[in-house]
Amino acid sequence: MKLKLNMILTAAILIMAVAARSQTNAKRWTEIQAQRWQTENGWLRGGNFNPSTAINQLETWQAESFDPKTIDRELGWAEGIGLNCMRVFLHHVAWEVDKEGFKNRMDQYLSIADKHGIKTIFVFFDDCWNPTYKAGKQPDPKPGVHNSGWVRDPGDLLTQEPQLINVLEAYVKDVLTTFKNDKRIVMWDLYNEPGNNKLGNKSMPLLKKVFEWGWTVRPSQPLSAGVWRLALSDLNKFQVENSDIITYHNYQVPEVHQAAIDTLKRYNRPLVCTEYMARRNNSLFTNIMPILKAQNIGAINWGLVDGKSNTKYAWDEPIPDGSEPKLWFHEIFHRNGKPYKQEEVDLIKSLTGKK
Repeated sequence: MKLKLNMILTAAILIMAVAARSQTNAKRWTEIQAQRWQTENGWLRGGNFNPSTAINQLETWQAESFDPKTIDRELGWAEGIGLNCMRVFLHHVAWEVDKEGFKNRMDQYLSIADKHGIKTIFVFFDDCWNPTYKAGKQPDPKPGVHNSGWVRDPGDLLTQEPQLINVLEAYVKDVLTTFKNDKRIVMWDLYNEPGNNKLGNKSMPLLKKVFEWGWTVRPSQPLSAGVWRLALSDLNKFQVENSDIITYHNYQVPEVHQAAIDTLKRYNRPLVCTEYMARRNNSLFTNIMPILKAQNIGAINWGLVDGKSNTKYAWDEPIPDGSEPKLWFHEIFHRNGKPYKQEEVDLIKSLTGKK
């Protein structure tokens, strides 16, 4: 009898374990769901966008500097060359200061983008550039310095104030819940370049948390966090095994970029390149965008309009006097809407079918 009871108990434990695994796996989309999403959305092509009047995410979203006129004008230029998607960074501080106002501004942005036939990828967290920040007036750009005022989220503050994790959880869940069925949003990018700035696996706890928060809400749009550096093996493994859609960054030459694509295709999910195009690196519209289109991979370059972010300057090549770089690193348009290179715009239009 005791043996039989032990066998029954063992069987029950095994059933519970299988059920638990099934529940865990159910948090992530199936391959069928992911492929259906790709069929519904077609070939995504666009840019990483913050208006030219904003130096960083806070200046984009705070009430006193939110600039719908500039957003409307610049997204109109994007529409004019056939772009249909923008990747846009959020920041928890703008939400924390004014929760309802922040979400209303998100809605206003989405309405403007939708008017131009542009879907949106929103980004929550970010390990890039300046580690500290504060609400209110943002700093002026440093002449000739790439992204001189861009800020991380949450940056150093999470280390200094561990209780901030509760604010971050409330922020992510509130925004996801508010917009969980909004068809104007094509994807949620939960964490930009986790492990950057030599953080490495120190970013893993927050990366895991933000996926857990996302699964709790389980919006109708896919959740992802893009791989960006081969050496970050632990982070990469978690990201590709838990993202509904595989996203990645690559600023390399075509051969290297294609090798990355070939590796990521093994996961049998749609691919979206959420950052590419650095002219100095020979990552160009002319030699990368056709590759991405041919393989139905989303093509989201960095930048749209030259502005306060200074991303026409290269990452590691500042020009302290702020003079014009010989070759723009990123961006498609001058602030007046004139293309930086007409031949690039002509190519983009030919690929997007825009006359």
